[in-house]
Amino acid sequence: MKTTPLLSIMALSLALAGCASIPPDTNVLPQQDLAQAGLAADIHLASEGWPAAQWWRQFQDPQLDQLISQALSASPGLDTADARIASAQAAFDLQHAEHDPRVDMNASVNRQRYSGNGLTPAPIGGSYYNEANLAVQAHYDLDWWGRHKAQIASALGEVNARRAEYAMAEQMLAANIARHYFSIQGNWARMDNLHALVDLQRALVADKEKRIAHGLGVSDDHLSAQTRLSLIEQQIALLETQSVTEREALRALLGANSAALAALQPHTALALPHQLPGKLGMELLARRPDLQAARWRVQASLDRIEAAQAAFYPDIDLGASFGLDSIHLSKLLEAGSRTLFVGPTLSLPLFDSGRLQAQLKGARSERNELIADYNQRVFDVVRDVAQAGARLQGVENQLRLQDDNLRASEAQLRNANARLRQGLSDRAMQINAQMTVRGQLDLGMQLQTQRQNAEINLVVALGGGYRGASDFSDAAASTLQSTK
Repeated sequence: MKTTPLLSIMALSLALAGCASIPPDTNVLPQQDLAQAGLAADIHLASEGWPAAQWWRQFQDPQLDQLISQALSASPGLDTADARIASAQAAFDLQHAEHDPRVDMNASVNRQRYSGNGLTPAPIGGSYYNEANLAVQAHYDLDWWGRHKAQIASALGEVNARRAEYAMAEQMLAANIARHYFSIQGNWARMDNLHALVDLQRALVADKEKRIAHGLGVSDDHLSAQTRLSLIEQQIALLETQSVTEREALRALLGANSAALAALQPHTALALPHQLPGKLGMELLARRPDLQAARWRVQASLDRIEAAQAAFYPDIDLGASFGLDSIHLSKLLEAGSRTLFVGPTLSLPLFDSGRLQAQLKGARSERNELIADYNQRVFDVVRDVAQAGARLQGVENQLRLQDDNLRASEAQLRNANARLRQGLSDRAMQINAQMTVRGQLDLGMQLQTQRQNAEINLVVALGGGYRGASDFSDAAASTLQSTK
């Protein structure tokens, strides 16, 4: 009896010594430090602030709000992302269930002839008997080395990655709807302005005809005015086609029927005050759902490495069985038919090092691949923010210059009106001045649409108000605790 503990210790030592050895991890790819991420000095950031989660509401357009709300609630574009979340959640539930105690019930009835020349002597040997068995079995894996826990954490990381991807899909859906909507609104505004320009051009054509009729003009001027009129009408036809194309793209995003956008009305969008972050880093980049998903996958790969390493060690499983067994069905429920088993089971990988090391090598290679992808995404995020900010700054500079040109053309129109009233100029000069103002208005509308697209791109680059967990280890641990 005194030697039993010593023998147990020796047996355990021999078992551990016989385990396959874990090769060292000598090729760990470093992960990009988010604190080092920053913008170039010429990308000017105005003030602190983040996009709101429902950033599109700052445009104060009820039609846009309704369209995006409708799409987020029932868009076919989100079905794929939602299905991927369900698949990842099912995999997580499976891993979690594998760690729980398992209780099974088995029942069987069979007729068997025992060999007359086997180990079982007569009268059983050489005879047929009915055997009935009813048993309840329980198993519990102690998870001594944390393999199941690591597998659960890895599955959880994939669930969170899928959720972040769903948030990214929502952001891109809202952004695309806003782009198509503002394109339609911009085309409508430009068409109204161009129709007014057509009226002015027709008046100019009529003026040229009158001058020719009185011998004061030449046919070339009239032909030039007619050509300009045709070009403006061609622009209107092109904008009408673009509006239909944008409408159908918007309708496809909504997954709606042909009458869904019939009530859409023109609306003048607001120019937004921009609130950009003063610096980049974890506080910003954690709001990028695509980068969040990449980080969760890196974390999941680290958990898979832990699970692969735990497979090198012995696995201890506690088992218990209680039931009834009898060769006579009529005696199955008697006390003498009871069976009972309780005890541990030790599984030891002695000659399996090749497979285990290959699995571990694959897990480590996957980790390096995901880290490399994550590192590249960090630089891509900084690039997206920088380019979006630079484009927005550029469009705003153009708008300021265009506004100066519009004021100058309006001043020329006032002078032309004054000269016409004083008899110092003709009607054609006033019409040309009016057309110049209309041309500047058209250019301003195009720049406003470009500005709206730049604003949307910047919102998406800044994460669109998405808020995810920045501390992945703490988040994973708390979620694991809540599921137990």
